[in-house]
Amino acid sequence: MNIGELARQAGVPIDTVRYYERQQLLPTAARSAGGYRIFGEQDLRRLRFIRRSKALGFSLEEISELLALSDLHQQDMGSVRETAQARLADIEQRMAELQRMHTALSQLVDACPGHGALDQCPILSALTEDNA
Repeated sequence: MNIGELARQAGVPIDTVRYYERQQLLPTAARSAGGYRIFGEQDLRRLRFIRRSKALGFSLEEISELLALSDLHQQDMGSVRETAQARLADIEQRMAELQRMHTALSQLVDACPGHGALDQCPILSALTEDNA
């Protein structure tokens, strides 16, 4: 299949396919006599793997590691689990930080009457306070 068909079936833009190829997440495609890239089902499976991994929050470096592990069919799945656990811990940490941010911003919004002089705005005051 050509690059357009691959991109369409994988649900990604053509530029993404080219980018992943440059980043060596996809192997360099074979070329037709006319110089067009030719991709196969293996490339489509790999591209879908990358897309799904990105959707789960894995970095390109982590995806590269997962792809390398998936290419080693004889190996134990422990390394894959460890990588996924690390990603999960990072997501949980980010969620906790977002919850703290949500709580702090909610308190500021609740404290702001939404009218009056800006020098009395509790949101602006909190952002300009020197708490260092």
